Amino acid sequence: MLEVVTMKEIDAVFAVTDGLGIHREKLVIPLGPASPGRVRVLPNGKLEITVDAERPLDEFVKDLPKLIEAAQAK
Repeated sequence: MLEVVTMKEIDAVFAVTDGLGIHREKLVIPLGPASPGRVRVLPNGKLEITVDAERPLDEFVKDLPKLIEAAQAK
């Protein structure tokens, strides 16, 4: 179980968001993971991406584009 989000997880998130053309300054990545991981749009318009504490990182980032799309559609 992931207890702290490190640069490894942040870099994996950035690899996905960079590929989607999302500027890094539009992101908030909490250093505390959650179960389940989630993506939500904050009141200031930034995307908060909370890394999943339970699922393997590669599975979470694979689903990240769908999670981002769903959050932006709300």
